[in-house]
Amino acid sequence: MSDFSQQYCNSLTQYSRFLTREVTMGDLKMGALNPIRVQSMTTTDTMDTKGTVEQSIRMIEAGCELVRITAPSMNEAKNLELIKKELLARGYNTPICADIHFTPNAAEFAARVIEKVRVNPGNYADKKKFENIDYTDAAYEAELERIRKRFTPLVKICKEYGTAMRIGTNHGSLSDRILSRYGDTPHGMVESALEFLRICEENDYFNIVISMKASNTQVMVQAYRLLVAKMIETNRNYPLHLGVTEAGDGEDGRIKSAVGIGTLLEDGLGDTIRVSLTEEPEFEIPVAKALADRYSNRKEHKAIQEINFELPYNPYEYNRNPTKEILNIGNHNVPRVIADFSMRPEVTAASLFGVGYNYSVPLDKWNLSDMAVDYLFLGDNEINFEIPGTLGLIYNSETWLKNKTQERAFPLFCGDEYFKTKEKSSILNFVAVTVEVLSPEFISKLKNETTLCLVLDSFNTHTMPELRRMAIELKRQGVSLPVIIKGNYANLSEAQFQLYSSTDIGALLLDGFGDGVWIKQRDCASTQVCNSTAFGILQATRTRISKTEYISCPSCGRTLFDLQETTQKIRERTDHLKGIKIGIMGCIVNGPGEMADADYGYVGTGPGKISLYKGKEVVKKNVTSETAVDELIGLIREHGDWVEKVS
Repeated sequence: MSDFSQQYCNSLTQYSRFLTREVTMGDLKMGALNPIRVQSMTTTDTMDTKGTVEQSIRMIEAGCELVRITAPSMNEAKNLELIKKELLARGYNTPICADIHFTPNAAEFAARVIEKVRVNPGNYADKKKFENIDYTDAAYEAELERIRKRFTPLVKICKEYGTAMRIGTNHGSLSDRILSRYGDTPHGMVESALEFLRICEENDYFNIVISMKASNTQVMVQAYRLLVAKMIETNRNYPLHLGVTEAGDGEDGRIKSAVGIGTLLEDGLGDTIRVSLTEEPEFEIPVAKALADRYSNRKEHKAIQEINFELPYNPYEYNRNPTKEILNIGNHNVPRVIADFSMRPEVTAASLFGVGYNYSVPLDKWNLSDMAVDYLFLGDNEINFEIPGTLGLIYNSETWLKNKTQERAFPLFCGDEYFKTKEKSSILNFVAVTVEVLSPEFISKLKNETTLCLVLDSFNTHTMPELRRMAIELKRQGVSLPVIIKGNYANLSEAQFQLYSSTDIGALLLDGFGDGVWIKQRDCASTQVCNSTAFGILQATRTRISKTEYISCPSCGRTLFDLQETTQKIRERTDHLKGIKIGIMGCIVNGPGEMADADYGYVGTGPGKISLYKGKEVVKKNVTSETAVDELIGLIREHGDWVEKVS
């Protein structure tokens, strides 16, 4: 187990928001009993006053409650004052946050004229040369003292002017000093923030928000949990800014954000949200609002039995829960995907197109996509055509009796029905269970089963914790049968459906639970969207990689090229490279550090100039933007990761 306490929230079963201190930014109050605030960041050049004001207004009118603007130098910091005056003149008093990285003097100026500053401990008055330095205790303390001298003036200015501060740690930009002692870990992220926090507290300054952002959702969730555990342990309660860095664009960016942010919101953590999409910033706001609004009425949910014992897993590390292997489910198999076809009037070969199978009539063969499901749940429907060899069929138990001679056909039983029936599959049986079914007597019957896969089901408003409570109890009682996580959704918009299912199922996968996912939905989304959501959740949790991953920063005023256009160009050339991670960063601030664990990187280093990375090592500098995508492809070829796209 970790050195940290296991307590990282008020309750793992009862929705209860972690009560933080109140922080003020002008007229905006955050934390305490205030609503979860939503914010975003401008993508314009900060020196373009008119463009930044216009974009800020679009963000505000979309619901943005705090506008963050980059201030990479003193010139931009000074221009924040003009931007603020123009917004006020046009009737907008939304607070502004200056985003600072390497320039203390810019932060000190900005803190006098706007409501909030964000500093990144990894590169604000700290060293980042990607060097492995063996710091002695004395050298480590000397560095801390140097940082104290550089950082304290900003703290005193913020205190004097009533300016708020976000201490924003990023996984990919930890200092060499932190890396030397803690490694590239969630623990290192927490300590990086605490070092700066202690300096603030030494100066009696507490108007502070903290963030622990990462592109890897496993790391991001673990870091926030560790931070809260440390705050509880030391009697601190600073508000939390939640976000997944470089989430990407489109469906992938939304799913990944929901997995990371939603997992924490489920446990009552988070006071403000920024969804980082590689899109116009006003498009981030509806996503953030949808995530936050889900918890406005969460308190009145059906009670779930409290967890008043030591957790049988480490919530601060990802370890997949070990289970038995039954056919192709459990143990070291990737989590399987079950598509629900039970509500269809009929199932034909054409019906399977939306779940990754395309039947060619002239060739009489099936073509499979990277997102071809593993099982179809048919309920009481029946299939009268030859199915692909990689696909399994699940029927309700009585319908299975009529189809049990069909190849790769398996039954689904409800709870105790499995133990009462005489006929069952000798290979694989699915048993759906709810929290009410999982009595001690029922659990004891499971331990000697060798063909049984459990389907955890819940209809509680607070779905995820009830499913987690079931998974924990099974593990605690020594049941090692594989488990399918099932989510049920009805009458939601497509956007809500993706965000909610990503939250509920993603949270369990991040805790290591789940040998498969099954999403049942009615009047929410198309079959194809439902299927891509299931695979997207597995990709976002890094539990099953089925496509190229793009770690793409949200554009901001530092960006040195058209990020959206470039991301699309790179996608068009590389989206067939299954399992490869490509970082696309607009500037050196979001460069080799922020893309952390990408395999390849494309980073803006000057107007029209790109540097290409293999991992964190720069291999080509100052490539022209006109040829940079071709050069990136060449780099991937050179390292043996390229395959030709099949048309």
